[in-house]
Amino acid sequence: MNAFITVCEPPEKRAAHCTGGKERHLTEAAVMIAFAMYLLDIGAAEVEIHPDGEHGKRYDIRACLESLGFTLTASHGTTRYGGVYRRGHHAVSVSPRSGFGDVVAKIGGNAFVAECKGGITNTDHAGQVARLRRGLCEAVGQLMVRPAVGERNIAVVPETPATKKLAERMRHRTLAAGIEIALVDERGRVEFIARSEAARALKHGHSADAS
Repeated sequence: MNAFITVCEPPEKRAAHCTGGKERHLTEAAVMIAFAMYLLDIGAAEVEIHPDGEHGKRYDIRACLESLGFTLTASHGTTRYGGVYRRGHHAVSVSPRSGFGDVVAKIGGNAFVAECKGGITNTDHAGQVARLRRGLCEAVGQLMVRPAVGERNIAVVPETPATKKLAERMRHRTLAAGIEIALVDERGRVEFIARSEAARALKHGHSADAS
């Protein structure tokens, strides 16, 4: 079972463009959860996820977290997925709030704020590839307008040939603006393309999957 990928029948006009005949969607909510798991793996005790209503319609947030071993221990709001989930000493708080960043956590006094975008991972359809590229640019742009004082800012998008190529081209200028770029693969593994010196120091002692 893959907790992060949603497999869909493609529209007729996109059917010839996806490897394997079905589209593999790594939705924005799935990217948020994957990055939240990464932050827990590198030392966060609690991570906040702030999806909007559309994210919850397109992806079963609660089912994903439960498949990863989390249990909903306190419900918040009117959605079936809002609340606090726990797995051992780790907690994930899911709250549909705007203006706080998609994924937020603190590790050793350092605040992490990530903006996330989703997309189709196995397509060469021009419109969908452009959407993936646009998503990375939008995530970076959303972080550019944050005060960012005392924050680590990360733009997080699906890993595809198009996003990886664009991230490599952007890396020096985004780092100069204090913004890191991370890509999430279909298994939820995180790879940083643009990583600050603070991130390199934090990575020390962790596995390659959390690189």
